[in-house]
Amino acid sequence: MITNKKKFLVELLKGFLKLVIAGAFIGYLKEYDFWIALLLFLKILHNLYKDIYKPKQKNWLLLVGMLLTCFGGIVGETWGVANGYWEYHAVSRALPLWLPFAWILAFHYLYKLEGKLIPLLKNPSQKNKIILAILLALILPAFGEVITIYLGVWTYYWPYQLFGVPLYAFICLLFVHMLVYTILHFICKKYKIKDVVFN
Repeated sequence: MITNKKKFLVELLKGFLKLVIAGAFIGYLKEYDFWIALLLFLKILHNLYKDIYKPKQKNWLLLVGMLLTCFGGIVGETWGVANGYWEYHAVSRALPLWLPFAWILAFHYLYKLEGKLIPLLKNPSQKNKIILAILLALILPAFGEVITIYLGVWTYYWPYQLFGVPLYAFICLLFVHMLVYTILHFICKKYKIKDVVFN
């Protein structure tokens, strides 16, 4: 299924390392949500410059995906906190200021990682891309959550937890990411946009 297993594994390990760094960064600085928000916003500006503004071939799909994920994520976060399904700690508001930027970067992170992994598949069919997207959307965000939960950023109150992440959270994370991916797939199909991840 994979043409270069070593390269595939290296990209996955680099992805996990980025999650550890991001989780530790948010976890240890959780009381300074304004500064976390500012730094994440600057990272987004850097990504937009590097991936959309600078290249001759503009990747507007990336920007659309980032905005859709932010919207879906914040709707879900507002619903979850308002209903007492989870709560954020060490901040004076219900939702930390950095949260929308984290959702934006989550899409960017998964999109870029898939863009590196898909060419390493022996058969990059739509079915195999969907399987890869589902596996990554299930495992990686939850892994990042385990780190931040352990460092006291938030607590889930839903039952059936694995390392502090409940089954419902896995389902919600998967739903948001796959809904955005489905929308982007249909945009690519309708407007005949060539993208390694979505068509």
